[in-house]
Amino acid sequence: MTKEIRNIAPKTVWNHFSDLNAVPRPSKKEEKIIQFMVDFGSRLQLDTSVDKVGNVIIKKPASPGMEDRKTIVMQGHLDMVHQKNAETTFDFEKEGINMFVDGDWVKAKGTTLGADNGLGVAAIMAVLSSTTIEHPAIEALFTIDEETGMTGAMGLQPNVLKGEILLNLDTEEDDEIGIGCAGGIDITATKKYIQDPLPKNTTAFNITVNGLQGGHSGMDIIKGLGNANKIMNRLLFDGFTNYSLRITKLNGGGLRNAIPRESFATIVVDKESKNSFLSNTKSLIENIKNEYASLEKELNIEIKATDSPTKVMDIDAQEKLIKAIYTTLNGVYRMSPDVEGLVETSNNIAKVAADNGNIQLLCLTRSSSESNKWDLANAIKSGFELANFNVLFSGTYPGWLPNKNSSILQVVENTYVSLFKEKPNVAACHAGLECGILGQNYPNMEMISFGPNIKGAHSPDERAQISSTQKFWKLLLEVLKNIPKKEDTQF
Repeated sequence: MTKEIRNIAPKTVWNHFSDLNAVPRPSKKEEKIIQFMVDFGSRLQLDTSVDKVGNVIIKKPASPGMEDRKTIVMQGHLDMVHQKNAETTFDFEKEGINMFVDGDWVKAKGTTLGADNGLGVAAIMAVLSSTTIEHPAIEALFTIDEETGMTGAMGLQPNVLKGEILLNLDTEEDDEIGIGCAGGIDITATKKYIQDPLPKNTTAFNITVNGLQGGHSGMDIIKGLGNANKIMNRLLFDGFTNYSLRITKLNGGGLRNAIPRESFATIVVDKESKNSFLSNTKSLIENIKNEYASLEKELNIEIKATDSPTKVMDIDAQEKLIKAIYTTLNGVYRMSPDVEGLVETSNNIAKVAADNGNIQLLCLTRSSSESNKWDLANAIKSGFELANFNVLFSGTYPGWLPNKNSSILQVVENTYVSLFKEKPNVAACHAGLECGILGQNYPNMEMISFGPNIKGAHSPDERAQISSTQKFWKLLLEVLKNIPKKEDTQF
């Protein structure tokens, strides 16, 4: 990790971020970062606790002169998406993130950066550790497992927090004030299959799809980026339909909340069809590349000869797999009829894996409409079940309904205009923030979300803008000064 990052302004934020990124913290593996935060709060001699699911809560009294202000909850999540490039050797459970500065951006070497939501957490740590920042009484809530189930927010019990206002620091556009978000549901389809002996007179190939941008399966789904699983499936469908292609193994994508960037398959075709298959497949590859030429400039699709396997997937299971993936919607299902430019409902075919007699398909369906979330989820489930898959729904969480009349929205919006001489974009987003879940147990708590510019979240291209982080920090400090008094009801 370069020392250059610790000298970036504001130093207090980037130093805490550097400390944070030195601790492994992939989702579901947060033991080390939980202890790190407990030690941090204890060193500051602040009231520090861990609830039964692993959320860390650190309380700090108001700074002198701010005792009459409403108590606020400053909230961020401790876990990070663990994605890396195929050629990168990295163990997210043991290693800290390797960061570097590139102009106005901080990036990571071949992995996700963890700015989502590490910069928000670092900003909260900077406030907690400061002796000069003006602020009301603070309850700092550091949740776990936001990226793969939001189980931390779901497990937070009522009456643990006393704050009246929540500042969620997990928005990724510095000119945006978040007042709503989508809910989601995980769909898992599984199936066992028979492995047939390798057909005679066949030749084997490895097919690779990589070089795609990937990205956040909520915020980036509207961009129409390439999905490696869908692209691979087009190749498999064409080869199966025209040349009796047989699949040996298939592995594409990974985490549900990341648009899949890579997919790998091993297949065989009849030797007599080899030349025709290669010619036709290469033409299809060129067509696909042309379709994505303006969006996916680094898209790479290769087909190379390999050693022959011993077994292939039985033909009935293969046909059902390919057709099930083909018929499953990936991308935008419905745009919001009320908010221009906002995706209401979408689906991401996140992972496709088939090997040794087992198939697993993972999807994440998102929607700001509960009824449409279930409508699309049931449509996807029906398609999988028609292909004889076992389908499980899990991890469902609600959206966050916008409140355009909240007092904290007025504070943040007015502060933004005063500082930057322009109006912010007050919006809901097609991502899963924890506010909707937290609001179930704290229905009277006003909530707002903001943060610095973070691009390429959930992919190894994730990067955080230095100048934007300075802007975000400036806004946060002014917002803390302007939290309303306890008796205030309007502005």
